[in-house]
Amino acid sequence: MKKHLLLIPLLAAAVSGCPYNSLKTADSGNKSDLLYTALDTTVAPGDDFFSYANGTWIKNNPIPASESNMGIGKKVQEEVYARLRQTSMEAAKANAAAGSNQQKIGDFWAVGLDSVKADKLGAAPIKAELDRIAAMKTVAEVPGVIAHEIPLGVRALIGIGVSQDDKNSEKMVLTLRQSGLGLPNRDYYFNTDSRTANIRAEYVKHVTNTFRLLGQDATTAQANAARVMALETSLAKSSRKLEALRDPYANYNKMSIAQLNKLTPGLDWKNWLTQMEFTGVDTVIVGQPEFYQNAAQLLRTKPLDDWKAYLTWQLARTFAPTLSSQFVDENFRFYGTVLRGAKAIRPRWKRVLDMQEDALGDALGQLFVKEYFKPETKARYDTLVKNVVASFAEHIQKVDWMSAPTKVVALEKLRKITPKVGYPSKWKDYSALTIDRSSLAANVMRANQWQYRYELNKLGKPVDRTEWGMTPQTYNAYYNPSNNEIVLPAAAFAVPGLLDADADDALVYGYAGASTIGHELTHGFDDQGSQFDAKGNLHEWWSKEDRQRFNQRVAGIVKQFNGYTLLDSLHINGEATAGENIADLGGIVIGLDAFKKTKQYKEGKKINGLTPVQRYFLGYALGWQNHTRDESLANQLLTDVHSPAQYRVNGPMADVPAFYEAFGIKPGQKLYRPDSTRVIIW
Repeated sequence: MKKHLLLIPLLAAAVSGCPYNSLKTADSGNKSDLLYTALDTTVAPGDDFFSYANGTWIKNNPIPASESNMGIGKKVQEEVYARLRQTSMEAAKANAAAGSNQQKIGDFWAVGLDSVKADKLGAAPIKAELDRIAAMKTVAEVPGVIAHEIPLGVRALIGIGVSQDDKNSEKMVLTLRQSGLGLPNRDYYFNTDSRTANIRAEYVKHVTNTFRLLGQDATTAQANAARVMALETSLAKSSRKLEALRDPYANYNKMSIAQLNKLTPGLDWKNWLTQMEFTGVDTVIVGQPEFYQNAAQLLRTKPLDDWKAYLTWQLARTFAPTLSSQFVDENFRFYGTVLRGAKAIRPRWKRVLDMQEDALGDALGQLFVKEYFKPETKARYDTLVKNVVASFAEHIQKVDWMSAPTKVVALEKLRKITPKVGYPSKWKDYSALTIDRSSLAANVMRANQWQYRYELNKLGKPVDRTEWGMTPQTYNAYYNPSNNEIVLPAAAFAVPGLLDADADDALVYGYAGASTIGHELTHGFDDQGSQFDAKGNLHEWWSKEDRQRFNQRVAGIVKQFNGYTLLDSLHINGEATAGENIADLGGIVIGLDAFKKTKQYKEGKKINGLTPVQRYFLGYALGWQNHTRDESLANQLLTDVHSPAQYRVNGPMADVPAFYEAFGIKPGQKLYRPDSTRVIIW
């Protein structure tokens, strides 16, 4: 993975909110103390700290019918939606200059909300693309059609992109990765439990229903759905598992075009890449060579009707959310209800805002930060970053498992981590993107093409290290090993209903310092990020002995999380989630020592009966204030490198001695782990 995300569990859309200038104003007394009012004191902290910290809030905030989960991220999202909705409504009514960002925001919004027009158009917005697929006469034409569909945003067979070379971060290179499945990942095609088997059956039904909406009769639709399932199952067989995709060396295979042609007999990559608008490419990084060997074999052996069915399906599923209500409802029935358990579809205006964020995120971001992220707020979090970095440096110096020479290099890497706080120094230029009121699908298609060419144009050019991979209104954050940077959007610091000035340091250091800043910093030194050096290159800078000692500790956290079982038989994948679990644990201990330097900690005054350290740990738990439907939780366990929210709190807390001291955790309580079994890394 190029980016390690602080993923708010199953947060589908880019979201944000504001400790800065929130829509609500905090009052005085216990009612305004988010940490105190969320507590469920019927639960012992030593048995289930997550439920103790968040239980009352969860009881008072049931999951809405339109959502698969409910949590602090959703609350923040609601605040952002309200703001962006107002911005979009004003833009739609304005007589904005043609080609301006305001015109594009307004037109995208206006046609997106026009459900009557969408229903009248039906599948017409994608008819030209459907006809292109139907017109193929031979399998030899399939690569050319794929080359046309990929820039439109269709995940057809191959995953092509441009990114920094893992071993030479100064160079932008072409990458190929496994792709092309309609189910979330390979495990959905092969797991034998009843839950996954039912999802497979529902998936075939969903593909059949979609083909019927495109005008196929029942027999043809069923036959084509079977073709899709068979071809995707063949692709899934050569797709790597979630945990295998985390090994940066195993997923780095540099090849010349000649070598790639040899790997995939029958494919002319020079011609194919030219069709995809990539010219002058002489090398490519292939993530999973076996996948492309198989893809080439399928292109040689599968009949044309199979490819027509597959490409038609991939096109239809990509644009179904933009078409008539029949397509939208059927798409939601499977991906929203069957896969994630949502009972009702989200309001159309929210869905349009999500698409608008994907299409014009920076244009919205410019307006967002101007009004809602003030300079004094940015200054507070700039300082917080510096304090947490200083704490991490102290931890590196003190650990007993890392040798002195490696510590010198580790401290140099830490010193060179670039923090990006709040918003970018420059914004994307959308002048080449056409947005009008012809159809929502057309706007999404053009936006996808614009983004494709935006990425394509990076090839062979100097790396732009100022670029952001998220918008400021996104409630998330990431570490990018190739840039050796942490990126912290304005919304990553959001606490709904609370002004930043009213948030005490204990809450802020736990919520932002530990679960966001410390978490992302630790990613530079987790089992994956630690394989990249200070310049962002995949390079072993540890001694062999240091790496062995580190891996022993990683094995401990893998074992710990493998032991957590949910939904009767499903368990957390300790290997796949190792990096995130390491970062959660590291963020907590690093953030705590940074907090200990504050006035609040030194004074030691209680607030609502809670000590500063207790409030710090509760502030961390606030970041994972979330509960999830079983269907969505099952999906997360199979597809996500992040542990479920409850275990992002209980898991690392069980390893932190200061947590035991703060809440008097004793042997016999469920979270208690003997000293010898506690994982200590940083």
